[in-house]
Amino acid sequence: MTINDTYRPKVLFLMHLPPPVHGAAMAGNYIKNSNRINNKIDGTYINLATNKELNLSGKGNFKKIVTFFAIIKNVLLTLKKCNYQLCHMSLTASGPGFYKDLVLVYLLKRRKTKIIYHFHNKGVAAASQNRLNNWLYKYAFKDTWSILLSPHLYKDVSRYVSETNVFYCPYGIPISENDCSKKVEKQNKICNFLFLSNMIEEKGVYILLDAIKKLKNDKVNFHCHFVGGWSDITPIKFDNYLKLNNISDVASAHGPKYNKEKESFYLKSDVFIFPTFYHYETFGIVNLEAMQHCLPIISTPEGGIPDIVVNEKTGFLVPKKDSQQLAERMKLLADRPDIRKEMGIAGKQRFEELFTIEKFEERLSDILIKACEK
Repeated sequence: MTINDTYRPKVLFLMHLPPPVHGAAMAGNYIKNSNRINNKIDGTYINLATNKELNLSGKGNFKKIVTFFAIIKNVLLTLKKCNYQLCHMSLTASGPGFYKDLVLVYLLKRRKTKIIYHFHNKGVAAASQNRLNNWLYKYAFKDTWSILLSPHLYKDVSRYVSETNVFYCPYGIPISENDCSKKVEKQNKICNFLFLSNMIEEKGVYILLDAIKKLKNDKVNFHCHFVGGWSDITPIKFDNYLKLNNISDVASAHGPKYNKEKESFYLKSDVFIFPTFYHYETFGIVNLEAMQHCLPIISTPEGGIPDIVVNEKTGFLVPKKDSQQLAERMKLLADRPDIRKEMGIAGKQRFEELFTIEKFEERLSDILIKACEK
């Protein structure tokens, strides 16, 4: 089947949309609102989210069950109205979310709808050690394609998917209207570190706090700002940790911030810190946001992050859960504004070359059209 320039293939998108705000939901929102994608694809969009609060993710309740049955009904009615050439599905890699999504996979396969999975998390390899999960994955992946954010993530699905059936599509984000070059030229007397992500222990919050203790003991002139929605780390837990470790004067949390408020933190910061060891981490969109604001990044080699942060060029990659090495890199950047500037500019250039929203939209639309032609 060949698709000409005037024909738009019909694609059903089953994806997560905000709220809550997380990587998969942000990507889903970009896709749904993309003129570039929707000019090439005749898309129908169904939201797979069953809750609107981050702290409810992975937890069952009656309201979520009702919402899921409404999603099933919506999918069934939508499939009856139209024969789609492809279903683009944001499949949860493991856990309760995978079992829930598998119901929709079954409905799609009964209708003989071609499926391309778009993975925004990982966990297939670990979960497949269970015999039942192994069988379910074999069923789910049979005769399908997959979109991964990075070649580093292929090993997670390699047991079930030939690499010939895999497409790679890293995230991209809109370019900020603010010019960060002036901020780079005018360095702050105090080094402002920024952590911006959901306040989840596996995102490395306590690892960073431990590094902060070391920096204070070394009399480094800095302040670290934490921005993000509260989750398994609550405001009380966070404040108690600061008081117990006598670091309330060098660290503060500001809760979730969006749009201009969030951007103001990037603009006021000198270094971005993302010491994640989150087992579902695949990419880290926040790293892209930091790069486009000319911030050097200190992160970990989790998931596809090595595709974003070039070690010793646009920032540093430190071992997961290693607060000592994290503190050493933070001290280096706090003491050397010249290195901060050099890395920040290199990161901005890398962002503009590879990770703009236009690059993401072009890659994804090309992938979907190729999948429809197969």
